[in-house]
Amino acid sequence: MQGEQEGIVIAIENGMAKVKTSRHSDCENCGSCPGNTAIVLDALNPVGAEPGQRVLVEVEEVSMLKSAFIVYMLPLIAVFGGIMVGGYLAEILNASPGWFQFAGAILAFAGSGFYIRCFDRHAKNNTKMQPVVKRILND
Repeated sequence: MQGEQEGIVIAIENGMAKVKTSRHSDCENCGSCPGNTAIVLDALNPVGAEPGQRVLVEVEEVSMLKSAFIVYMLPLIAVFGGIMVGGYLAEILNASPGWFQFAGAILAFAGSGFYIRCFDRHAKNNTKMQPVVKRILND
């Protein structure tokens, strides 16, 4: 399954097209990004689109869902896992669970942040996860 968006090429850099698109309907409902209703995507440009041309950009839905899960759900799952591990460790050591659970949650959250950072670096270099200019649209 794939998501398609129309946009205008505003620049070409190193074989990548900078495409200005309107926000996706899911993106509009999020509200995480302040301000402008347009976003600029760095997209692979196999069709050779030039600045000023209207294009159709395609993004793999699976990639978007995987990225959203990792960014939003992984930290939440990690925090709950850290709380459980901290509580278990406190039980083994016959200690008060509060501080152990807190420390477990903080460490797990930090670990998930590190993983997200590594995932982001990998995703930038992975052509399967990048938007692609599929065709040039006629006005």
